[in-house]
Amino acid sequence: MASAKVFPPRTPGPARLVVLVSGSGTNLQALIDAAADSAFGAEIIAVGADRDGIAGLERAERAGLPAFVHRVKDFPARADWDRALTEAVAEHRPDLVVTAGFMKILGPEFIAAFAGRIVNTHPALLPAFPGAHGVTDALAYGVKVTGCTVHLVDAGVDTGPIIAQGVVEVTDADHADGGDALHERIKTVERQLLVEVVGRLAREGHRIEDRKVWIPA
Repeated sequence: MASAKVFPPRTPGPARLVVLVSGSGTNLQALIDAAADSAFGAEIIAVGADRDGIAGLERAERAGLPAFVHRVKDFPARADWDRALTEAVAEHRPDLVVTAGFMKILGPEFIAAFAGRIVNTHPALLPAFPGAHGVTDALAYGVKVTGCTVHLVDAGVDTGPIIAQGVVEVTDADHADGGDALHERIKTVERQLLVEVVGRLAREGHRIEDRKVWIPA
């Protein structure tokens, strides 16, 4: 029987979240809005980014959240960037790290530091269509349904244990516009699913066993 890794909920008080962003920050905003309700069970304590001048950082500023930026190009090697990002996040003592549209692959030091506690979203039904082009790859393959996946991050690319998935129907019109409308529909489901999952993880905790993520009822 495989051993389980158990991550109990934080008590007392809400779970501490660090959210990493690279762009518009719509998933971040969904979490900010959800965390305004104390019943959500989590609070965002910091926002990290891999670039300057993005809307995600503006959202953090408007919400009064501390933020930090670590650009890969400012470090002599990728491992140095990974170490600096790990240290910056660790300073905030997070219970969960959420990569909300964070477009960098996390390195081994970061993953080891927060193993089992890094939550990511992907715009396809994993394990199908991993990588940066999940929407267009699914559309090109001719699927009739696609969707989004909320999963834990491991050392692979979109290979971590799946927590939850949401399904989105593909229409004939989606092929005509290259998938733009489909991606927007997926994003809507993705935001809702991410908020639901993060809230449950914060309130209930979770365990990982045999690649399965179990959240108490």
